[in-house]
Amino acid sequence: MSRPDFVPPRFDVYRAVSQQIREIFAEYTSLIEPLSLDEAYLDVTENLKGMEIATVIAEEIRKKIKATTGLNASAGISYNKFLARMASDLNKPNGQAVISPKNGPGFVEALVVKKFHGVGSATAERMKRHGIETDLDLKSKSLEFLQEHFGKSGSYFYGIARGIDERRVNPDRIRKSVGAEDTFSKDIHDLEPARQELVLLVEKVWRHCEAHGISAKTVTVKIKYSDFTPATRSKTIPNRSRERLKSLMRLRDFLHRYPFKLGVRLLGVTLSSLSGGEGTTEVPQLDLFGPID
Repeated sequence: MSRPDFVPPRFDVYRAVSQQIREIFAEYTSLIEPLSLDEAYLDVTENLKGMEIATVIAEEIRKKIKATTGLNASAGISYNKFLARMASDLNKPNGQAVISPKNGPGFVEALVVKKFHGVGSATAERMKRHGIETDLDLKSKSLEFLQEHFGKSGSYFYGIARGIDERRVNPDRIRKSVGAEDTFSKDIHDLEPARQELVLLVEKVWRHCEAHGISAKTVTVKIKYSDFTPATRSKTIPNRSRERLKSLMRLRDFLHRYPFKLGVRLLGVTLSSLSGGEGTTEVPQLDLFGPID
């Protein structure tokens, strides 16, 4: 059987190109909130060039990215972060779209909730169990109902169902942890398949750390059983040696501590107490490898 060839990642190149793109953004505004190497929110309400039309700014930025890096770029323009992120998906990979204040609520009403940015597969499934599959379903629920069943996210869901998102573009956002998790379509009942899934998640998180020059002191493995009972296990290293961290993430004894009396619905890996990279500091855990349910 033939085996596929994989091209090794070039994280130094990715970082260099990301910096080029960031410098283009900075020509227009200082309010830049990075999401990843190739994504960011920009607030251009009062931009550095005094330009009045956001679509024109987006067109200029996309042309400069193409001329500087050779890469295509897409853009979403709207009056809040949620709708701007939704708009950015409409004309990929080399276009832009606008969702105006007039059209925002109607745009959202036409969607199913699993298409919402920030609603992962597990949350969409929980919503379905409460009869919520479309935006109109979500909009029909009271704020109290959503807070009761979805905790702190309830207020956010209540707002975006109406095209409302009051979050500001935050250039000083502190990255408190990085992680990845996966909810399985079928429960896992044995140790070895769970290990294999965990390895994939570890590799995903480690690629992110390598790309951003991030190290950490604590590794946490999360598990959720078929009855939605959660459990976590953590290991901490006394220093921030990247080799020690990499070795720790390869350990396979995390799952030995878990009883497999029930099927496993979800697995996750998170690094916390970060250092290095942009906007990292030693603070308590908050997952940013989204969407996280």
